[in-house]
Amino acid sequence: MFDLLNYDFFQNALISTILIGISCGLVGTYIVAKRMVFISGGITHASFGGLGFAYYMGFAPLLGAAVFSVLAAWGILFLSENRKVREDSLIGIFWSAGMAIGVLFIYLTPGYAPNLMSYLFGNILTITFGQIVLSILLCIFILVFFALFYRPLFYIAFDKEYSRTLHIRVNFLETGIMLIIALCVVLCMKLAGIILVISYLTIPQAIAGMLYQNFRQQLLASALISTLGSVIGLFVSAGLKIPSGATIVLCFLLFFSFTWLVRRFKSRS
Repeated sequence: MFDLLNYDFFQNALISTILIGISCGLVGTYIVAKRMVFISGGITHASFGGLGFAYYMGFAPLLGAAVFSVLAAWGILFLSENRKVREDSLIGIFWSAGMAIGVLFIYLTPGYAPNLMSYLFGNILTITFGQIVLSILLCIFILVFFALFYRPLFYIAFDKEYSRTLHIRVNFLETGIMLIIALCVVLCMKLAGIILVISYLTIPQAIAGMLYQNFRQQLLASALISTLGSVIGLFVSAGLKIPSGATIVLCFLLFFSFTWLVRRFKSRS
């Protein structure tokens, strides 16, 4: 199995897995703490509209997905902040609109769109060097963002109104974190696919929440669990020749089940 490390495509997959694991681990901790899980789901599925539109127009699908993801994130944040529409309604609107637009443009495009299947279910072995560079830049940006704004983000995650009384730039930070979520979703597509990407932003964070109460410890544990589960899932999927995205998610679920059982056993004893 480790002979695969001699191949460039697997090296690309491994590097990308580690970078995405760290990025999603950190961002997902904020998402879970602020109870924004379904917002990330709405952004994820809205990006499918960008994939379909980009494929129809003949340019890079990831670029279209990035544009739609950012627009969906901004739309949900702006409209819910101004209380024009309820947040849960907005999530449903963007979720269904993105999927509908994607399906429509794929249908209108002559021929068959086989490459789009990798965006739905993930295929990390097709990751390119350019996507690795983007993952590196995003990972560095996230690390710097959380290092600079850790305390304000902590306040916003648990009490948004209290944060305003401390003169924290809530709108600025929320806009930044929504942009990061959108970019994480796009870069995670090749790894887990649109259908499974939400698990990357929730399961490792749920495990970290069972292990630690401290927010800083949850950030570190979530990034570690996300990275470890991704790497193990990648090697298992390559060895068994099964889809990488689904295997990684199953590894997360095994970690979650094991942690839950251990905690339950300890509480009883």
